[in-house]
Amino acid sequence: MIKLLTFILLGLLSLNVSASPAEDQKLSSLFDDIWHQTMLSNPTYATYVGYPGQNALWPNPSVSASAENAAQRKEFLMDLRSINTERLDPDRYLEWMLVEKSLTDEVTGHAYPEQFILLHQRTGVQQDIADTLSMMPKFNLQDFTDRLARLENAESYIRSTIEVLREGLAKGITPPKITLRDVPEQIRNTIPVDIDKSPLLSSFNGFPDSIGQDEQERIKASARQIIKQQVYPAFESLLQFLEDEYIPNAKTSIALIDMPNGAEWYRHRAKSFTTSNLTPKQIHQLGLSEVKRIRQEMDKVIATSGFDGTFEEFTYFLRTDPQFYMTSADDLMVGYRDIAKRADPELAKLFGKLPRMPYGVIAIPDYAAKSQTTAYYWGGSTKDGRPGYFYANTYALNTRPTWEMEALTLHEAMPGHHLQISLAQELPETHPLLQNLSYTGFVEGWGLYAESLGVEMGFYTDPYSKFGQLTYEMWRAVRLVVDTGMHMFDWDRQKAIDYFASNTAKSQHDIEVEIDRYISWPGQALAYKIGELKFKELRARATKKLGVKFDLRAFHDQLHVKGALPMDILDKRMDQWIEAQL
Repeated sequence: MIKLLTFILLGLLSLNVSASPAEDQKLSSLFDDIWHQTMLSNPTYATYVGYPGQNALWPNPSVSASAENAAQRKEFLMDLRSINTERLDPDRYLEWMLVEKSLTDEVTGHAYPEQFILLHQRTGVQQDIADTLSMMPKFNLQDFTDRLARLENAESYIRSTIEVLREGLAKGITPPKITLRDVPEQIRNTIPVDIDKSPLLSSFNGFPDSIGQDEQERIKASARQIIKQQVYPAFESLLQFLEDEYIPNAKTSIALIDMPNGAEWYRHRAKSFTTSNLTPKQIHQLGLSEVKRIRQEMDKVIATSGFDGTFEEFTYFLRTDPQFYMTSADDLMVGYRDIAKRADPELAKLFGKLPRMPYGVIAIPDYAAKSQTTAYYWGGSTKDGRPGYFYANTYALNTRPTWEMEALTLHEAMPGHHLQISLAQELPETHPLLQNLSYTGFVEGWGLYAESLGVEMGFYTDPYSKFGQLTYEMWRAVRLVVDTGMHMFDWDRQKAIDYFASNTAKSQHDIEVEIDRYISWPGQALAYKIGELKFKELRARATKKLGVKFDLRAFHDQLHVKGALPMDILDKRMDQWIEAQL
């Protein structure tokens, strides 16, 4: 009887007796409002996640719209902080913390003139329009009606972008000139003389059977007319503005510190992307330390490979020997797909739960490939029946070595981005706002950690692929050094390129594209290595404390049970999980 009473008492004590349905409902309603406003203010993102009703629209890039959005987000944050968190149960309090963290970063960022940085070689309206059209659904006539309406609205989107760019130019706020050099070519690739070859039109295909041939031809004819009479002239205006005014007068400095309040701006971005409290100087020193450690591992691989030469000679060999390069884009894509197929059956050894979302491996579109990075991932949408995609770059095949393909595939597809992002989107009974939170330190840190799992999955069995894996880890360590170096510590672009080249086997083209990416996206590249080190630290901690009780599949599942998390919250939750296993 005493044991029974004790059990009942302990059960009652474990309940959060102060939990309030009213506060819980207030939080749910606020999440609804935040999500809805997010979708209305960013229709292209709404298309990406499958939110209905926005597929005919584009974001409004105007300064007034940016100010309205900033004010609304600040109001949401105040409303969120007005909720009595002591009346929420632990799971709901975690959700509150995650959204509060995300909104705080966003609102803090509004102090800096981000709204004027609308395009560079990696992103902008010159890529956004074709990319968004390509991922829109194609189930019925309404989907193609939306596609035509969105195409018709593109003119306003482009001309509004020009207005904001002009205002930013007058204020001296532009991307660095070096990051704009490929944008005119990207525009020209989007508006070829033969409209049928334009990526703006290429998505008008794949009609469902419910749309007859005559209706299909009418839709295509309408699309051609809109492109010729409205979209082409708007893009030509953008091209002329960029070449005559914007690019010649864009800022020449590559350092964010040279922008208004630039040092604080960079510190904010570094903290936001890494979800850590490390200062730029600490991150720089961490990078130097990791470069030294990984270099020692690379030297060991060279020694065991049988190669007779220096590090520089070995990396030159990897960059230039024809045996490491495909001769056709099709062969390269087949190679990536083969690696993905070999990876999939190995996943059951490492994870108890896998995503339902399928994925594919496709090439980065030609109009953007030259100035794009080696690869990227786009998540899928169950609502729109769109799988996730690992996009691989097939431009300049002599810069796409086979020894990097295993690490790259594991990062972008499985068990990297596709697994992590899809699991987050498939969280049961979770608000879409939470399913789509993206903390870069977690997301990209997981992608880099996933590369290291290739050893346990049977990859990197030859010295070249193993060196490729280490090159990819070194690549992310180098980022810590060159990103902070360029934006805070007076490194010029060439110094960053030389440092990168002296420590990796990446091709010169890839290195230059990467360095320009860090120039155009300050702080983002810091997230990978810092996040990966946290995942490895947590695994080592769990292994040590749990000993024979350590279950790698359970450990990996627990990392993803609440989606992407800031590093400090992840650390505390995993400590609690370890104690629970004991």
